[in-house]
Amino acid sequence: MDEREAFIALNMIDHIGPVRARHLLRHFGSAGAILRASRDELLRVEGVGEETAEAIVRWEETIDLGRELARIREFGCRVLIQTDAEYPALLREVYDPPLVLYVKGQLLPRDKQAVAMVGSRMTTHYGMEAARKLAYQLAYVGVTIVSGGARGIDTAAHQGALHAKGRTIAVLGTGINLVTPPENAELFERIASQGAVITQFPFNRPADRQSFPIRNRIVAGMTLGTVVVEAGLHSGALITANFAVDYGRQVFAVPGRVDSPQSKGCHDLIKKGAKLCESAEDILSEFEYLFPSSNRPALECGGGAGPALELPETEQKVWTALGTEERSVDELIQSTGLSAATVSVALLGLEMKRLVKQLPGRIYVRVR
Repeated sequence: MDEREAFIALNMIDHIGPVRARHLLRHFGSAGAILRASRDELLRVEGVGEETAEAIVRWEETIDLGRELARIREFGCRVLIQTDAEYPALLREVYDPPLVLYVKGQLLPRDKQAVAMVGSRMTTHYGMEAARKLAYQLAYVGVTIVSGGARGIDTAAHQGALHAKGRTIAVLGTGINLVTPPENAELFERIASQGAVITQFPFNRPADRQSFPIRNRIVAGMTLGTVVVEAGLHSGALITANFAVDYGRQVFAVPGRVDSPQSKGCHDLIKKGAKLCESAEDILSEFEYLFPSSNRPALECGGGAGPALELPETEQKVWTALGTEERSVDELIQSTGLSAATVSVALLGLEMKRLVKQLPGRIYVRVR
């Protein structure tokens, strides 16, 4: 058993987190030495009690390391330890870095220039579009977008980065072979081909209340800053923001409607000192030493500007009147000065071109 395999085994033992593992490594010098230690030797280590010592001594009875190594080979991923050059440099600097990282895809040196983008699973159209646009713009200028692969804002952030042909990394709160949510299976494959899917959890580890905060600390730890796009007061995205503060990283928050529960968490962060974020430039300006404006391409809008094709005059008027907000048909009639029939025909034309979509209550929004 080599040192990498010893770390994989150590990571699979219950009761051993990054901090306790650090004490053990400081005492024994290597993961292999920890696994070979006697109960009495283990009990001399700070923070190690009877239960932990027993779990380590009996690890071969409770863990099938051979099967785990076979799964790694069969799945086509690999496992990094902290001494590997590919292990994220920023994550190595925090006080509780993961012992191992399962990786599908590729981590590159340029991923040190990464920003986390997180938010609610239960989101609004505004939040989804804001996340996609910000992620597109940041990825377009070379920022790696890191998120958690969940529904809502996470998914929108990954999609925006992929659309810009940039890099994105999904950090899972499960084993790397489990797809949560299941509808993101294809998205995860695209992320692995244009970045990486990573986790600290062994194969078949399901999600639970503990796994997502553990995942969130990796998201915050491997990035320069965390952007919260849309989050309620009790959203898990705020846990990521708190980890970012603990690690001395910048926190950004995107403002929303004052009467929207999904924006309360972001507004609270702003009140507590997070930087208000209205555009990618607000984020890039904090890291001007990495992304000087003179050296980066002009930001593209990522689908937020006008359509690339020529539109009939009435459709162009309705498109312009829609702006970036959700609009009712009555509001569009009033702002364009067109008749109800003309607006309806224009909206139908825009829908057929996939430029707008209808929401419940005859509310319309831009798609791109």
